[in-house]
Amino acid sequence: MVYAGPPRVPAPIFNEKVLAGLGSGADLSGSLPEEARARAVSALSRFKLLIDHMKVRRTEVVATAAIRDADDGDDFVREVRGIGLNCRVLSADEEADYAGEGVLSGIPEADGIVGDLGGGSLELVEVGDGDTGKGISLPLGVLRLEPTADGERAARKVLKEALKRSTLKDRSRGRRFYMVGGSWRALARIDMLATNFPLPITHQYRMKPGRAKELRRLVGGLDPRFSKAASPARLASAPAAAMLLALLVDELEPSQLVVSIYGIREGLLYAALKPRDRRLDPLTEEARDAGGGEHRFGQHGDMLDDWIAPLFDDPPALRRLRLASCLLADAAWQANPGFRADRAIEMALHGNWVAIDPAGRVMMAQALSANFGRDRLPDAALLQLCREEDLRRAHCWGQAMRLGQRLSGGVASVLERTALSVVNGAIQLSVGRGEEALVGDAVERRLLRLADSFGSEPVIATI
Repeated sequence: MVYAGPPRVPAPIFNEKVLAGLGSGADLSGSLPEEARARAVSALSRFKLLIDHMKVRRTEVVATAAIRDADDGDDFVREVRGIGLNCRVLSADEEADYAGEGVLSGIPEADGIVGDLGGGSLELVEVGDGDTGKGISLPLGVLRLEPTADGERAARKVLKEALKRSTLKDRSRGRRFYMVGGSWRALARIDMLATNFPLPITHQYRMKPGRAKELRRLVGGLDPRFSKAASPARLASAPAAAMLLALLVDELEPSQLVVSIYGIREGLLYAALKPRDRRLDPLTEEARDAGGGEHRFGQHGDMLDDWIAPLFDDPPALRRLRLASCLLADAAWQANPGFRADRAIEMALHGNWVAIDPAGRVMMAQALSANFGRDRLPDAALLQLCREEDLRRAHCWGQAMRLGQRLSGGVASVLERTALSVVNGAIQLSVGRGEEALVGDAVERRLLRLADSFGSEPVIATI
């Protein structure tokens, strides 16, 4: 994975995965499988050449449980270093901690237990209050598990014994369980297909704990729809992943299952940040970066948000969604006018955002839809993901943004010299003396629509 962009939320600009299978077979011989080892070294050789051609400035190569546990793990690390890559073997504690840091990077409010499932191991670690607790590592990777009755009994025994030696079981009941790793993301996509979920974004996809047993049944069948959910290799590991998820639900008794696309890689980046950067909101930082390259006269999303704020009594969780929407308010202007709303809606729904759930994506899409002159989202199924009152609120955000964009022409200085407010129940637009001509017919029409959305009357005042 090659990243670029703002440090708080660096965007992947290249992503290539090779499932080498280093964790398969090591339990029997103690050594890494020769074919898997050769496949890994070949892939790493390619990656080293690409890194050099891309002129990547900082490179991190880490090895996890499969290398840590193998008798010839040190030999493998030396071979990797011979390619020119400084490979660092993570301890079990480090692996768990970085997994937790990764989840906190993408879901800052995460509170519960993180489970990072790989080929060779499962890491469990507590997260809460923006920090990670003591974690554990178990030899329960999908390449080591057999989804049979005997395999289930063996895995349950390992899990029970490990949890006895930690406090995680006592601290997990009634809290969320965060699912990290490609095998569990594949399960989430299978669940989306099975339930006709209208927004195919796995990050912060949520399931009730009871779905774990249902997923075991689903992946045990041969439904051809599921071939769309993941690669053949991921689908092959799905029965083991579903079995382990069901065992964890039995033991940990979580309140909800939440998928995180962020894991160890992002945890490595997040752990290296300065404290002030860690405190930044990843959603608004991403939106600021995404909108920054496409504005017309200089980015003014923060000012637009301040300008419309007097109309709304939004709690913090919604204020950040409103700000993110304003930061993207000018991002689709380069599109053909008839497709600006479509482009903005697509950006909100399917953008590579983190720290936002499906309901938040729908609210941003509704706000940007209204900002570009469209009242309703094109897919009515999306409406089930969001409360009706939140959709109405987002629509009003968009109407206010649309007014600000028309009044100002996208120029921040106009917003500085005008104001929007609620006066005696009416929506008042105030302009400076001598600049009354800013309020043309188009502005009056948008002010009227905004007032109608509040069930109020419009007022224009000179200040």
